[in-house]
Amino acid sequence: MLKNEVRNIITIGASAGGIAAVSKLVAGFKKNFDAAVFIVIHISRNSLTEIILGQIQKQTELKCILPVDGEEIQNGRVYLAPADQHMMLGKGKISVKRGAFDNHWRPSIDVLFRSAAAAYNSCVTGIILTGLLDDGTSGMSAIKRSGGKCMVQDPKEAEFPDMPESVLKSIVVDYKVSINEMGYILSDLFSRSTCAAGEVPEDVKLEAEISLRMSSNVEDLEKLGPVTSMTCPDCGGILVKVESDQISRYRCYTGHSFTERILELEQVKGLEESIWIAVRMMEERKNLLKSIVVLHEETRTERIAQISIHIDRLKKILIDLEKNR
Repeated sequence: MLKNEVRNIITIGASAGGIAAVSKLVAGFKKNFDAAVFIVIHISRNSLTEIILGQIQKQTELKCILPVDGEEIQNGRVYLAPADQHMMLGKGKISVKRGAFDNHWRPSIDVLFRSAAAAYNSCVTGIILTGLLDDGTSGMSAIKRSGGKCMVQDPKEAEFPDMPESVLKSIVVDYKVSINEMGYILSDLFSRSTCAAGEVPEDVKLEAEISLRMSSNVEDLEKLGPVTSMTCPDCGGILVKVESDQISRYRCYTGHSFTERILELEQVKGLEESIWIAVRMMEERKNLLKSIVVLHEETRTERIAQISIHIDRLKKILIDLEKNR
């Protein structure tokens, strides 16, 4: 093999508790590790990724890099997605772009995993570590359907087990192990076998292409699934239901993507905001009635009482929404 030839691609996704988990994982990657490693940690857009990179670099002999758009992929390197930018893979190249949010994240685990599956099919091993909700499940599905291997942190070990558990509920994974075991398994796997070219599903290719070019069209969306009556909570565009994924998911014309679980949470959030606006307007109306001098006192008291009843009802709805999340 040529010095920088890339035969194996590892994609790692983590969210809450992810910095410590990723640091522990890369400690098992030794200097002659036969893979290029790509990491997305769901962090806020204002995070100082250079500091996180420094923490990770202290744990591994491999060189750790914050990639730039168009950077060449090299074997034996660890690439960390910059804050507020998607990291995507093409054949031999890395794309770093500020595309549409996916499940409200940028960088997105799912975007990285889908692009890796589309470019490297069966040569990809996806790893999901600690995190909340169901981020990473769709991307892991793309890797599995493209012939790659799937590995998750044992939920019993994870600081936040939601993400590994979501993958396990939706996909038959190849390995469910502790972080300490992952490096040994991967090194043994790469030493014993080589990946053969796999067949990438058309929808995986299309979604990776949409993310890469940062735009889509109605014809592309209709290839992914039927148009629904729902609209995107981020931009108001129409949503299609992606039919071929192993987890219920929706995508809009602009490029935003949501799992069913995240879409429901966003709808509840929007409903809550609307109710608070209604409460504010009624409170303002009540205050106005109190200040109107010409209004008969009995009429004023009656109207204020009616408005107070409606305000209390709306607040009860808000309390019930919070309980049912």
